[in-house]
Amino acid sequence: MGVYAQQASARLANHSLQAKMLTAFAATSHYNPADTFYPSVCVPLPMRTVDPLLLAKAAYALLPMITEGVKYVRARIILTDLRRTGNQSPLELFENPHEERHIGPLIEAVSKKYGRGSIGLGTAGVKGGPNWTMKRDMLSPRYTTHWDELPIAKAS
Repeated sequence: MGVYAQQASARLANHSLQAKMLTAFAATSHYNPADTFYPSVCVPLPMRTVDPLLLAKAAYALLPMITEGVKYVRARIILTDLRRTGNQSPLELFENPHEERHIGPLIEAVSKKYGRGSIGLGTAGVKGGPNWTMKRDMLSPRYTTHWDELPIAKAS
């Protein structure tokens, strides 16, 4: 969940938004109706934030609901109650100490310089990429979206 929280934080920052509510869920395959589990949790954040640490901490509230031994095929977090950054500053009592340290922008800057997955919260920076890659040999032509793939017709 930390990886998803970190990615969501970066997206919020890119769009100059802050979130007040986080929903996290996991799901098993719908092709196996005997073992269908959809645990989910809604966590109100203490303040509007883009801080990856607060988002990850809120996302980890889902972990007690995860059943050991069950094969989950997807997990997701959804951020809602979004507002533009800087519309109204919080009272000093409710300020987030992590945002003062600019941890989110620091993680984003290191990721841009050294590549995605080079740094992260918890195990997010330690884990490698997936062990598989998608097969691209049967990819459909992309004439309408990629100029370099336009077909060339020659008249003689």
